[in-house]
Amino acid sequence: MSLAQQAVGELAVAHEYFNRSTGNLTESHSDFAPAPGMMTAAQMVAHVAQTVDWFIEGAFRPEGFDLDFETHIRQTNEYDSLAAARAWFEKSVAEASATLGSKSDAELLELLPAGPIMGGMPRIAILGAITDHTAHHRGALSVYARLNGVVPPMPYM
Repeated sequence: MSLAQQAVGELAVAHEYFNRSTGNLTESHSDFAPAPGMMTAAQMVAHVAQTVDWFIEGAFRPEGFDLDFETHIRQTNEYDSLAAARAWFEKSVAEASATLGSKSDAELLELLPAGPIMGGMPRIAILGAITDHTAHHRGALSVYARLNGVVPPMPYM
């Protein structure tokens, strides 16, 4: 099995777990945030989608990772619909899968440029970061669900 096939498979599992864990949040939960200043449920799902895009773009574009985090925050803060945020997430995962699946082992093992984000690590290392990041936020969204009286399903079943 190639590294690309493994990467696509791992991304598919992270995608499945995220959707299963957060699927019980409905459109009516879109604007829920546990406290003022925190991301809403819709913004958090948008942030997860954006971060998938960010890792893929950063790993494969010559200039590396975009560190304009203020702009990133403004973009995700525009989301007020879980449906719209989920659509972005679905698109991001599909595009990430296509990108990763199109790469050779040699391309995936090329080193990321020096810098503050995973500098010097092989490109394939972004996959672990993507899966950790989605897991982190599916956990947070499970708390959002519980705060709304919704029991989140077990992600692994």
